[in-house]
Amino acid sequence: MKKRNLKLIALGLTGLMGVAALTGCGSSKEKSATVSTNGSTSMEEVMGALSEQYQKDNEGVKVTYDPTGSGTGIEEAKNGNTDIGLASRALKDDEKDGLEQKVIALDGISVIVNAKNGVKDLTTQQVADIFSGKITDWSQVGGKAGKISCIGRESGSGTRDGFEGATGTEDKCKLEQELTSTGAVISAVGSNEKAIGYASFSAVEGQDKIQGIKINGVTCTEDTIKDGSYKLQRPFCFITKKDGKLSEEAQKFYDFATSKDAADLIRNAGAVPVSES
Repeated sequence: MKKRNLKLIALGLTGLMGVAALTGCGSSKEKSATVSTNGSTSMEEVMGALSEQYQKDNEGVKVTYDPTGSGTGIEEAKNGNTDIGLASRALKDDEKDGLEQKVIALDGISVIVNAKNGVKDLTTQQVADIFSGKITDWSQVGGKAGKISCIGRESGSGTRDGFEGATGTEDKCKLEQELTSTGAVISAVGSNEKAIGYASFSAVEGQDKIQGIKINGVTCTEDTIKDGSYKLQRPFCFITKKDGKLSEEAQKFYDFATSKDAADLIRNAGAVPVSES
């Protein structure tokens, strides 16, 4: 009899635990929400800062970031596979149908060389001539003799589109390496004394193996980006569907990221906020 009672008690406890587990799962699900973002690798620092603060202020909400590149982010937003697409360039004319963009920040595109290179200033035309193959040796622009190695981003990259648009080198660049992320470009230039590349201003600060060079005598800084004197710049954009309605949580994150409350977060991440505090 005692064994039978113990068995019944055990079964009862197991059933209660199962109910509690199910109840707990249901409660957790009700309290949790996910906001998905997909696109520009150059926006990593900005998105990291925004999502970290938002998640801290909104318990149970997770903001995901998939760094696939601007072209993919735009396409994923159009297909409804992500809440918010991320693009480090403006929408092209053939991408605007059914989509809208919101500029959340500005970013300078730093032209970078190896820290041991020695060249510290180039004109926009010299940069264009280097990347299009008209200038091939560092001695032609005041550096030590040596063949220039041009490194850039892959087709579809917002950084590449922004760089080529600012330098007038669309479909003209002759790259020794085409890499799929900002970090990869920085690493490649940092390991090759004869290399030149380009990268987001927000990703260049604090790097010791590379240096950003002046363009037309102007250093890439927040002030020169904002006042337009540094010409190699592009927007950081949120991309969403015109006829699509964001989920409640995605809309709240969107509103937060595009408000003046996010300005300092964006600035501390190395970009230039559009909405000022």
